[in-house]
Amino acid sequence: MANLQDVATAAGVSKATVSRYLNGSLELPERTAGAIDTAIKALDYRPNPHARRLSLGRSDTIALIVPDISTPFFATMVGAVEEAASARGLSLALYATLNRPERELSYLDLVRTGHADGLIFITNHEGSRALADRINRLPRCVIVDEDVPGAGAPRIFCDNFRGGLLAARHLCAQGHRHVMFVGGIERMVSGAHRHLGFAAGMAETPGPRRIDRLQGHYTIEAGREAGRAWLARPADTRPTAIFATSDELVIGLYEVLAGAGVAIPHEVSVIGFDDVGPLHLFAPAVTAVRQPVRELGQQALELLLSLDGTDPERHPPEVLLDVTLIERASVAPPIRAFDPNRNSED
Repeated sequence: MANLQDVATAAGVSKATVSRYLNGSLELPERTAGAIDTAIKALDYRPNPHARRLSLGRSDTIALIVPDISTPFFATMVGAVEEAASARGLSLALYATLNRPERELSYLDLVRTGHADGLIFITNHEGSRALADRINRLPRCVIVDEDVPGAGAPRIFCDNFRGGLLAARHLCAQGHRHVMFVGGIERMVSGAHRHLGFAAGMAETPGPRRIDRLQGHYTIEAGREAGRAWLARPADTRPTAIFATSDELVIGLYEVLAGAGVAIPHEVSVIGFDDVGPLHLFAPAVTAVRQPVRELGQQALELLLSLDGTDPERHPPEVLLDVTLIERASVAPPIRAFDPNRNSED
């Protein structure tokens, strides 16, 4: 198979001249250009597209770092980015960190020294100075879903505050005044904003009310722990509703409550968050705040491709996508009224 040097020799020009002619960075006299075209045709030369892209300073490859690919949320996100990249003729390099900080740092170094044109970065734990420093070394990066304080890259999130607000308003409209909020540690923006929105929504209703908060990561086991904590209380002091702030938390919570024979929503109402998994197939189907996960991935790619790597001030530091409340069958009025004297702080 002919190579670039073979074409240059046949056309009587240098290898560099052929390379620059093919990538469009050099205008040649008609006679010279014709000689190169004739040599390419005679030798059946086929340029290496990867090498050509690199010569132009790009790889047409986007890197995506995610915590996991087995959960519905992140699998849907990866699929959306892959589809959007493919539509633009781009390849996707995927790195799954298992949500381990050391793997994140290692992959960030790999992306920085590789040939990706940019990075979409997603973590599922609180950030760190080391993580922010690694991100700040990249010319093009977009942070998605969870914040990394100290990083200078643009962000794109769903509106977590509004999600919490919608959940609280729905529960209050059904008469709930003593509720349990599950998920998200204070140092994670997603959990903190969901809790702030939820507290704001509860505060809109006059009279006594109480929020019991259980912090933890968005995992099935944390959902199980929340279910066990609810069951451990005396029946007349249990919250009448639970806001489980991820699909995984809902799965663990339903598992424990179903195992204990608890009837949802007659004994306790449940609202979820994400609504990426098949919550409509649960028994009963779960009312949830839905994040537009596919749109989140698609817009992250569009934002990344709009960056020129030199002027981050041109782009909003944070883009928020709206969320919606999907009403199903897991919320009903409480079977008892809230008594603030009986339900005192533990």
